[in-house]
Amino acid sequence: MTSLKAAIVLLGLGTAMYACSTQTSSEVDNPKRGSITIAADESFKPLVDGLTRGYEGIYPETHFDIDYKPEQQTVLQLLQDSARLVFTTRKLTDKENEIIKQQKGYVKHQHVAIDGLALVAGKANSDSLMTMSELRGIFEGKITNWSQLPGSNQTGLITLVFDDVNSSNLNFIREKFGIKDIKNLRIVASGSNEKVIDDVRKNPLYLGFIGVNWISDGHSLRSHELSEGLNVFGISKKDNPDSLSNYYQPFQAGLEFRNYPLARDVYHQPGGVFGVRRWFDDLHC
Repeated sequence: MTSLKAAIVLLGLGTAMYACSTQTSSEVDNPKRGSITIAADESFKPLVDGLTRGYEGIYPETHFDIDYKPEQQTVLQLLQDSARLVFTTRKLTDKENEIIKQQKGYVKHQHVAIDGLALVAGKANSDSLMTMSELRGIFEGKITNWSQLPGSNQTGLITLVFDDVNSSNLNFIREKFGIKDIKNLRIVASGSNEKVIDDVRKNPLYLGFIGVNWISDGHSLRSHELSEGLNVFGISKKDNPDSLSNYYQPFQAGLEFRNYPLARDVYHQPGGVFGVRRWFDDLHC
């Protein structure tokens, strides 16, 4: 994320903090002090942790209580006014916007980053390249065995590993390929992006799906540790790629110009009923 975009996000966090104080004493909550609850899909945890720590570093008297859970549940928190701000891969629907308006809240979204859904496999699996048509074939049930993929040295059923069946990661793939029914797919829900990585390392027949920010922060020791022992797939939009240059990984070179086919937008969206104390006293409003 560029420094300018990071500054915009921090401003958005401050706006959310301010919104919490508009109907209360400025001595309780304001952009420089106070506490609010925000929610984010767990796939964005490294990104959101970094942003909130940055804001708290500038304003030490502020505090963010962060709920990490599947994307659909974070939006529900926003609609129930139990979160002041959410980080999602989609804008709110017209129906969701209307609910917030009916609650006398306000609707606003801010594009904050371009993220990538990364496909990962353990080092025991030699495959690290895939076309979008092959990936579609997997989710349509036409490709079920690793032996059907030309770059793999494995023979066995492909198991798809996600953090949660309601997370942004699986929802993104389903929307990308128009997949309505997943009950016939071999899908494992590991519980978190970090657990997806652990499971993939241990089983060469697993194909994992994670938010790339978990393994792409070159300044983070934890990011470096998580990326060890993984093959991060390069993905090609072409059905018949003629060179390695047709494949892109979900890192800066592939995301900046959206050459990586599984790039996705990240938004933060404030909302809720300002001035009304609901279920969370720590909002102070």
